Amino acid sequence: MKRDHLQALLAGVSAGEVGVAEALAALSAPPIGDLPGVQLDLHRQQRTGHAEVVYGEGKDVGQISAILERLRSAGQPGLVTRVDPEKARAVIAALPDVRWHTRARVLELAGPAAERVGCIAVVCAGTSDLPVAEEAAVVAEAVGNRVERITDVGVAGIHRVLAHAPALSRANVIIVVAGMEGALASVVAGLVARPVIAVPTSVGYGAHFGGLAALLGMLNACAAGISVVNIDNGFGAAMQASLINRLAVGAP
Repeated sequence: MKRDHLQALLAGVSAGEVGVAEALAALSAPPIGDLPGVQLDLHRQQRTGHAEVVYGEGKDVGQISAILERLRSAGQPGLVTRVDPEKARAVIAALPDVRWHTRARVLELAGPAAERVGCIAVVCAGTSDLPVAEEAAVVAEAVGNRVERITDVGVAGIHRVLAHAPALSRANVIIVVAGMEGALASVVAGLVARPVIAVPTSVGYGAHFGGLAALLGMLNACAAGISVVNIDNGFGAAMQASLINRLAVGAP
């Protein structure tokens, strides 16, 4: 249970609006949400500040719907990543309040509206990289960060990213999403004094090897301040960037 939920519960008991038995039941709720084949971590939000995020590939419509329903019953938001359109349509038919982020392939059960803090810049080399970039942007926003999107600024036209240098400098952390040879991360890291999280994508021609060329290029970057996540891992980049951004602004 998050601190604000616990505070509201105790205030309700103090005001006589919540019974002792009801409060005890809420406080005694198990930390694991048991579902067929799935064990949800219902205390993740309390420990880390964000609720459970579920990887959607390999899960059927019934499992995804049950997961989101269980998170809702626990008073938590929910995210399911890597959901294909057919599954997404079926889930939304059953749960109309769930939002489908088409390009990001993310289903979102939103929690109470909260102010987004700081700034994470998500920089995308080309439009073919947008699904991974949008996954990073949507997840970062869902866990409480303000996001600025900068798209189609690959190194084939270096002037495009140079024109965004002021915006890059305003961000507390920058996610750079690029395929092909992955050079954009080095360029961005050489422009600003900000941590850069590089995301290689599986976009490119034959010698690209499904993103391995971009991954190795980013790992071997000569610019300082770059960390690298796995191929196509927009989610991982978003979570790392969120920790950095929230530390920068002093948010819990």
